[in-house]
Amino acid sequence: MEYAAIRHFADKRYCFALEKGRFLIRLETKKGDAARVVLHVQDKYLPLKYQDTRRACPMKLAYSDNYSDYYETLEELDVVCLRYFFEIEDTAGKVCYYGEHSFFDRCITDIDNMFDCPQNLREEEMFCLPQWARNKVVYQIFPSRFASHLEIPENVWYQAPIDHKADLKGSLQGIIRHLDYLKNLGVDILYMTPIFASNSSHKYNIDDYYRIDPSFGDKKDLKELVQKAHQAGMRVILDGVFNHTGIDFFAFRDIMEKGKASPYLNWYYIEDFPLIMEWGKRPNYKTFSYAGMMPKLNLQNRETADYMIRVASYWIQECGIDGWRLDVADEISHTFWKRFRKEIKAVSPDALIIGEIWHFAGDFLEGDEWDTVMNYPFCRYVRNLAASGEMNASSFLGNLNYIKGHLHSSLEGYLWNFIDSHDTARFLHLAGNDLRKQKLAAALQLLLPGMPMIYYGDEVALEGGPDPDCRRGMPWDEKRQNTDMLHYYRTLLKIRHCYPLLTEGRLAEVYAEDDTGLIYMERQLNGQRIILVFHTLPGSISLPRLAGMKNLVRDSGFSGTLSDYEAAVLLPA
Repeated sequence: MEYAAIRHFADKRYCFALEKGRFLIRLETKKGDAARVVLHVQDKYLPLKYQDTRRACPMKLAYSDNYSDYYETLEELDVVCLRYFFEIEDTAGKVCYYGEHSFFDRCITDIDNMFDCPQNLREEEMFCLPQWARNKVVYQIFPSRFASHLEIPENVWYQAPIDHKADLKGSLQGIIRHLDYLKNLGVDILYMTPIFASNSSHKYNIDDYYRIDPSFGDKKDLKELVQKAHQAGMRVILDGVFNHTGIDFFAFRDIMEKGKASPYLNWYYIEDFPLIMEWGKRPNYKTFSYAGMMPKLNLQNRETADYMIRVASYWIQECGIDGWRLDVADEISHTFWKRFRKEIKAVSPDALIIGEIWHFAGDFLEGDEWDTVMNYPFCRYVRNLAASGEMNASSFLGNLNYIKGHLHSSLEGYLWNFIDSHDTARFLHLAGNDLRKQKLAAALQLLLPGMPMIYYGDEVALEGGPDPDCRRGMPWDEKRQNTDMLHYYRTLLKIRHCYPLLTEGRLAEVYAEDDTGLIYMERQLNGQRIILVFHTLPGSISLPRLAGMKNLVRDSGFSGTLSDYEAAVLLPA
């Protein structure tokens, strides 16, 4: 048994309350190392001579990643404080006991050698998430390129490739005019990249956080968009750029004018004067990346933090937006995000808080900062599986399970699963314009638990290379749309909405076959069964035992064969 691979902490990752009195406890071991795991529990404060509170609770193998197994059990608790340890038997029959980060050859009897779980503390720290957002479908809009209320010449709108400076005159009224399209597609939530005053097409260098960029419209237009989206049953998320500002933001402009005499000096990280903001030279103040036009805010300064939290609260109160996607969120301190969550949730308990982070984000997802994240690991896994073929089917499942094994179990229905965004090349571009591969990626994105985020235009097979070319004008001319891809997205989203067991059902069986490229999943809920099969390689595979089931994707009986990169959703008879 590999002791060094056995991992448990009595914290919010491995021991947490799902609801009052109901706890999940998790143990991590080396993959394939354990044959049996038992959780032993007892009351910390009731002496055994008065009441024997000891219980032995078998743990189940919940999932495995590429290197580790994760054992879990759900326990009903009504104690002041729980003490517990693990009994682990390996495949050779050797048994050890693990408690308080130490290993023992005999059953642990001294409670000081057990892990500790204060019930009230864990329940007070429960991860409370907005129920309206669970497993909902997000649609990302780049406002300057999505739709305009003006008549734009085709040679202007359909520039390909496109650069940062192209002015397509997208607007909020343009988005309003296409709300029916989004509703019919199956969208639940609109997420817009920044809409505040800025001199760029992307608006991530904001000059005025209280003013809608005039090219997009004004506050009245945003109110109308939110109101009409809500009437259609959709929510609206804005992009919160609180890591940095533009250089024409009032505080930084004052620093440029007054230098060391500026009262806003502590709003930023200024190293020296005069300020260096020449292209190709490293700025002498902290910035986003090394972009001199985006000076980084010092949110440890109380006045700066106050200002940005007031901004975030204002747009919730003034226009009724439903939450914030937070730009470059992992480069801002935990201290600020803890405060941000408390104050935003005080304004609107149901506001959704999403962090942008390009790697694993466990330290931000413990219930006291963000609600969820843009799931960049998922994006990479799908690309490596479906676009480049660098990852095989079993590794793909293992990587998904790594995320599940290290995050609160409630988060699975909230992770923003996407295959591309305004910051990346389009998936179709990376897949060599192979529409079959994009259909596979879309199926993996849209048919699994989480909050799938569709980047505008993917549903009509919009192409585009790395930023800025991934930000082309949305093809509204049907002659420029791939209507087969659009039908495919609509079909998958309809299936997702009609069959909740796809996202809420228990994963009864899952496996991968690397030689055939098959991923098989069966989910069950309230006596219903549904089967997902994904073929992740070229060629075809035969699945005769599944033949005759109804294939919801094709709306016909399943032939028993999957072709290149094909996915099917099967209903057993």
